Amino acid sequence: MSQHTGPAGPPASAAPSEPSYPERARTLVHLASAGTLATASRRRPGHPFASVMPYAPDDEGRPVVLISRMAMHTQNLEADPRASLLVTQPGFTEDPLAGARVTLMATARPLSREEARGARSLYLARHPSAKAWADFDDFGFWRLEMVDVYFVGGFAAMDWIAVPEYAAAHPDPLAGAAASIIEHMNRDHADALMLLARAFADTPADEATMVSVDRLGFRLRVRSGERLSGARIAFPREVRSAEESRTVLIEMVKEARRRNSR
Repeated sequence: MSQHTGPAGPPASAAPSEPSYPERARTLVHLASAGTLATASRRRPGHPFASVMPYAPDDEGRPVVLISRMAMHTQNLEADPRASLLVTQPGFTEDPLAGARVTLMATARPLSREEARGARSLYLARHPSAKAWADFDDFGFWRLEMVDVYFVGGFAAMDWIAVPEYAAAHPDPLAGAAASIIEHMNRDHADALMLLARAFADTPADEATMVSVDRLGFRLRVRSGERLSGARIAFPREVRSAEESRTVLIEMVKEARRRNSR
């Protein structure tokens, strides 16, 4: 249970098969590879200073970053280690508020030489081009030690997450395949998505767009006339691969057509 304003998971009215907020936050941090780092400005005390920041999450979801002592954000962190990293769901350039995002409030800490050896492998696995400067004298590995986590899953889905719950959660098994599933469904099966919205979310749909998918179901953005809304549709069973999701979605479309023909 979150130590803040409510349970660290979907509201009671949401489908019980939806992943918890800690799991969704860990999945988002796992999927993305860069965020926006906010540090406390030395030049303008009291003002936040924002930077684009590539990162690699460790096994507790803590971002590891590679930064230069010459960079303004590093100089800010050396004076005040408090920072926040905003990570947004990839692919939502047209309507960014429809996607998920998470703010990791943290204390930044430079890693020791021993810690940096493991961090180097972790970071370069995600950012291989950084090998060209990873060993420069002015660069060093830092880790963001979380003090709080705030997750927004889209409209009307948000809450604080206790750090131990975030650290104990695991990325969704469909995380690596989610982008291709979403792209395929939106590009090739727009009619099927409208059919699924009508049959399983009881939502009249003139247009339906898949915005997320996980092992337990998927979320649609639905347009009915001028009205935009969201709908969560649960899979009939858990899926753990792209192939399994394809099989289940085909079954669901067949069932939706059957219901529609009554």
